[in-house]
Amino acid sequence: MTQLQTAPNLENADDFYAALLAAHEGLDEADMHALNARLILVLANHIGDQSVLEAAIGTAKVSCSRPQI
Repeated sequence: MTQLQTAPNLENADDFYAALLAAHEGLDEADMHALNARLILVLANHIGDQSVLEAAIGTAKVSCSRPQI
């Protein structure tokens, strides 16, 4: 079983973030949600490990429930 990698692991996170923002340019809210859903499914397929995916869901859900500053 592979464990979820939560430590920074991108060589250039700023480039990824810029590409993600660029992919959303010109989309309305519904299309943005659809793009995000498709991206999640593509990446989940690439990961392919149910336990890692469930850990990622849990991690993301916990971070969403924290109070925003």
